[in-house]
Amino acid sequence: MIKKKKGFKVWWWKPGAIIICFWLLSFCVPAPRVKLDPESQSFYEYARLIMTSEENKIFQQLRDEKARHEFIEEFWAKRDPDPETEENEFKNEFYRRIDYANKHFNEGIPGWKTDRGRIYIYMGPPDKFEEFFTHNDPEVRGSILWWIYYDYQLVIEFVDRRGMNHYEIRGYEGDFFGAMEKMKLGQIGLTDKGPRVNKADFDLSFDEASREAVLRLPLKFFHFLTEGEELVSRLLFEFYIYRTDGEKVQRFKEERNLNLKEADQEKMKTADFRFALKLAPGDYYLDCLVLSEDGTFPRCRKIFEIKIKS
Repeated sequence: MIKKKKGFKVWWWKPGAIIICFWLLSFCVPAPRVKLDPESQSFYEYARLIMTSEENKIFQQLRDEKARHEFIEEFWAKRDPDPETEENEFKNEFYRRIDYANKHFNEGIPGWKTDRGRIYIYMGPPDKFEEFFTHNDPEVRGSILWWIYYDYQLVIEFVDRRGMNHYEIRGYEGDFFGAMEKMKLGQIGLTDKGPRVNKADFDLSFDEASREAVLRLPLKFFHFLTEGEELVSRLLFEFYIYRTDGEKVQRFKEERNLNLKEADQEKMKTADFRFALKLAPGDYYLDCLVLSEDGTFPRCRKIFEIKIKS
């Protein structure tokens, strides 16, 4: 937990400079190689906040409007927590947070570009908010803010060093980058508290010898249905495969059922699945989405680079 020393001052495990450097690096990516059409430019201005590094590289190399618009459509589809509805709840929530940040965190620059605005976009409203107008910290003339997120076991401290209503991150405690990465991958579930990042995970690797994608899904994240004496989960795996120059070469879906006895569940830690990849030698990005239409496994996603040798 947070440690106090010398009155109010907080000694954090993680310095805010780490996050600030990350903010700067995320906005120093090279511009796309071609001039963007208005729709693509409007999309990229904000969406790069929640792009994975692989997606950013892919988008920057797309050379025509049709390819970019297809990328944009799939970008939001991969993040849609409930494809059965007409609206995309993730997309709506993302732009709602942009609007909120601009209205409430303007500091002479648009609110979505400020530290508080970006944290709000990634994490949403804090579960608990504390503001300290008076304190014994000689480094801070203005207020000190704590934003607390119980789901992520995360606390973020903002300080107004000069008393000019300009807040910067000074430190944090908890798995900030883990929560942010899941937001980037679109691992959002709909709860009675609104959209929340789900913590489910899986391992994705590439078996060079068999040229197969190997997925290991931890059983602890399953909520099996009972059919007779078996525990059942009906899974859907969706793959998007891109060359590292941005060209999409494959997209396919495959349904798999997982049937277990209760005794098997107690012995096994993961359910393993293999998928043959018919690809020519080269470098690729493998983007994999796992979900279950029966609600037995939470929506999860991974993307990483693979190399296929001749």
